[in-house]
Amino acid sequence: MPLRDHFRPPLSNRTSWEGLHGGWPMVIVQQLGRVLPDRYVAEPRVHLGSQVEIDVATHDTFNTVESDGSADEAEALTAWSPAQPTLAVETELADPDEYEVRVYDAQHGRRLVAAVEIISPANKDRPESRGQFVAKCDALLRHGVSIVLVDLVTVRNFNLYAQLLEWVGQRDATLGDDPPCIYGAACRWHPRGGRRWLEAWNRPLALGQPLPVLPMYLSEKLTIPLDLESSYEQTCRDLRIP
Repeated sequence: MPLRDHFRPPLSNRTSWEGLHGGWPMVIVQQLGRVLPDRYVAEPRVHLGSQVEIDVATHDTFNTVESDGSADEAEALTAWSPAQPTLAVETELADPDEYEVRVYDAQHGRRLVAAVEIISPANKDRPESRGQFVAKCDALLRHGVSIVLVDLVTVRNFNLYAQLLEWVGQRDATLGDDPPCIYGAACRWHPRGGRRWLEAWNRPLALGQPLPVLPMYLSEKLTIPLDLESSYEQTCRDLRIP
């Protein structure tokens, strides 16, 4: 079945891309449950950082320093003050959207071994968002976690797989001079002969074409196929996406 454009009319007039991104991780988990060895468990993880408001003030404890009200204590608390800050701006700390599937090794303290990252428009909209996403992927790889990136976002012309490779000083010749904005890619960073090697499988996507099968590594030698087409189509059927 063909890959749809979930970000532009006519499909965006009927259904939202958030529905697909929110439902897809659970379908992937259900399908992984049929192929994962018993020692591994998969879980969905969806966090809408930019769309959830958390009222922190209602949980703040303002009087964190107990005081007996003495003048000596008041003097001690005000005896030293720092210089003026070199930067003071009104801003918000980034809280990115996350649409993920995480796979854990249950026999080794729920050690994270693999992650599927379904990229959202918010992950690609600003330089700092793209940089934060790439830094997260880099950290996962350095901790021995294999990752799969799935990017269906047609309205942001950036390739985060290419940016991840730039982050580590590498380049994939299959990307060409103008990397596509939609793609699937699997990556792992693993030891070989006393050195660490980055291995990647890049698959450009195309509207109207099926999605690929990508490798998901659970350990150094154990890999399973991640059938993106099957889980994508199941999600579309469940959500009645034409």
